[in-house]
Amino acid sequence: MIIRRASITFLAIAALYTASLGLAIADTPSFKGPYDHETKEQRDQRMAWWREAKFGLFIHWGIYSVPAGTHNGEQIENIGEWIMHYGKISVADYKPYAKQFNPTKYDPEAWVLMAKNAGMKYIVITAKHHDGFALFDTKASDWNVVKATPYGKDLLAPLAKAAQKHGIKLGFYYSQAQDWIHPGGSTWEGRWDPAQEGDMDQYLRDIAVPQVKELFTNYGDIAVLWWDTPIDMTPERAAMFDGLVDLQPGILVNDRLLYGVDGDLRTPEQHIPATGLDYDWEACQTMNTTWGYKSYDGTGKLTQQANQNQPINRFNIPSHNAKTQKLRCGAFS
Repeated sequence: MIIRRASITFLAIAALYTASLGLAIADTPSFKGPYDHETKEQRDQRMAWWREAKFGLFIHWGIYSVPAGTHNGEQIENIGEWIMHYGKISVADYKPYAKQFNPTKYDPEAWVLMAKNAGMKYIVITAKHHDGFALFDTKASDWNVVKATPYGKDLLAPLAKAAQKHGIKLGFYYSQAQDWIHPGGSTWEGRWDPAQEGDMDQYLRDIAVPQVKELFTNYGDIAVLWWDTPIDMTPERAAMFDGLVDLQPGILVNDRLLYGVDGDLRTPEQHIPATGLDYDWEACQTMNTTWGYKSYDGTGKLTQQANQNQPINRFNIPSHNAKTQKLRCGAFS
């Protein structure tokens, strides 16, 4: 009789544990991604403008433009916007560069008109790159152009206004995973500063998700969201962004929110497929060796290669397929 009671108690505990485990699994959000119930016809309609745009501008701009490739008198190798990473610059040493970021000659309408006069149809700008610095006024963090720089004004709002005025579509690049300033953000090869330590889920909840919501809410119609480097992203973490696209119906998203998820367009980098691809794609291509500004990077690619790539300063080439080629300019600091 005692053995039977013990068995019943064990089964009850096992059943309770199984039920709690099932509840935990049920409470874990599953990643759906935008447009998970979209038909082919609906997708084609949503993608139509992009497939016909053929030409656009990708602007890389941020605090990394201040050191311009050099830190403490040493030229840091590799691309300019990754200077904090490749130079292993601490948070405390990097943040003061913001005090020198004061683009008083910024003229977003001139930028938009330059793009339009060149035949460009859309612009994408780095709202927040991997150094975590926001070019916009955000309530989620003081590490932004309004609160951390002498310029003290939102850079995206007047650009959005000018783009709308002149009929140019606007998109935002946003580094959702990598963030080298805010605790918990992911890094490419491990953290190098104790100040970066933290919980990634909390970083996503407190910084990334609220900032993407701000971008979708405060700047009118947004045509493209350009995610980047989904390091340490999981389906559960990607699911935190589910539903935000409802704030911008029809917005296009790339393939860098979560590894293995194609999005609306794939993004091969520094390589242009000779015969095209059978899906929507953008090939990020630069004229020199960097996206972000480096004062001493005058290296140009071979004339023959540049001619093959239809050069316009530094650029990306998006294409719907081998028959419909598009061009997008980049790395404007």
